[in-house]
Amino acid sequence: MLFNSFQFWVFLAIVLALYRLLSHRWQNHMLLAASYVFYGFWDWRFLSLVFLSTFVDYWTAVFIDATDSRKRRRTILLASLIVNLGALGIFKYYGFFAAELTGLLGWLGIPASLPALNIILPVGISFYTFQTLSYTIDVYRKDTKPASSFLDFALYVAFFPQLVAGPIERSSRLLPQLVHPRQRRPGDFREGLQHILLGLFKKVVIADNMAVIVNGIFYSDATQLSGAECLVALYAFAFQIYGDFSGYSSIAVGVARWLGVDLMANFETPYFSTSIRDFWRRWHISLSTWLRDYLYVPLGGNRHGNLLTYRNLMLTMLLGGLWHGAAWTFVVWGALQGVMLSVERLAAARGLLRSEPASNASRWFRIIVTFHLVCLSWLLFRAESMTQVWTMLAAIFSDFRITQLAIASFAMLLFYAGPLIAYEAWIQKRENPLTLARLNWLPRSLAYSYCAMMLLFFSPLETNEFIYFQF
Repeated sequence: MLFNSFQFWVFLAIVLALYRLLSHRWQNHMLLAASYVFYGFWDWRFLSLVFLSTFVDYWTAVFIDATDSRKRRRTILLASLIVNLGALGIFKYYGFFAAELTGLLGWLGIPASLPALNIILPVGISFYTFQTLSYTIDVYRKDTKPASSFLDFALYVAFFPQLVAGPIERSSRLLPQLVHPRQRRPGDFREGLQHILLGLFKKVVIADNMAVIVNGIFYSDATQLSGAECLVALYAFAFQIYGDFSGYSSIAVGVARWLGVDLMANFETPYFSTSIRDFWRRWHISLSTWLRDYLYVPLGGNRHGNLLTYRNLMLTMLLGGLWHGAAWTFVVWGALQGVMLSVERLAAARGLLRSEPASNASRWFRIIVTFHLVCLSWLLFRAESMTQVWTMLAAIFSDFRITQLAIASFAMLLFYAGPLIAYEAWIQKRENPLTLARLNWLPRSLAYSYCAMMLLFFSPLETNEFIYFQF
């Protein structure tokens, strides 16, 4: 079910209408039923996986909390990890590793043919798996208490605005909002509307129109492309994936606000980052903080010297890359992120890179450099193979012909993404993403009218599924 589909908005209208008529307890029951309907609309069979994850982690937390034995607590946690990561591994990674192992054994002269599993990837499995794992680990660490109600915990896992593509919410933040009665707040509708309208604009106007450029270039013969065409394709994909994913997150936050629930901000103007480290503080924040708290810090973080710190960065980003997809391009993408973070850390340690730019000119220089490093890394994220990556990189650095296709594509990019860049520069200066919702009615109405007109007249003929549904 897509946020830009007519069925979803009818579904949401029914949910909101019923929601206001019910008491808190019945609101939660209705939201849980609506969340299962929402997920089941895509493929009802995979509701069993959501329920399995819910059932396992609810009782895991209860059993962990009931014992003081360190060994028993670790055994119970390990059982939860095996069930959750086992399901994720089978559905998401089995085919990739089976094919790679078969190829390796064949290269060694050992004939082998591992059984193939012709299964589709359940939408959102990486998101809700990481969400339930964070809950169980937090209970194990005694950072939070287990949920007292199975139905409340089930709603925490399946809450439909963020079920299939995040943000990945911690139980300490979301669960209390579901357990306790929610009050209607004066700013909920206005601020929720800003999030939803901006999210639709990012997804439909920017991401789906950028997909036309991206697909047209990436699906063509890479050996015939000029460097300018390849570079424009990278710029377009940078705004496609940002518009697509931050658009989803923005709509999720807005819908939750209309239900009286606050979800975390998943993006904070990431293309205005002044370093790769700064980028990861602003991009997919719920995943980057999850990887930090449940992988990087347990590995030792930066507490045991530079060499182990670089190792921990590399392992964290490698697994972060693999989280995004079962392909070598994602693994190499994660490795590249780890290398760039390590180089930045080394440069900072030797006094070659300030934590904050010394001047406004220095800030903009660093923003431009960081943006281009991110765009080049997006090539690994979008390319179909490493061969395509090398071919397009070679064109960018050795055959930079400016063609009519490159000019037309760049003009199209500026037309659609230019207003978003200007808007984000404005809120970056204001340091408040909700500034627009708090302006008086005239500028707010003009901005909303612009978004509505663009949605009406410049929506592409075909919309694309959210990119992060595949993760």
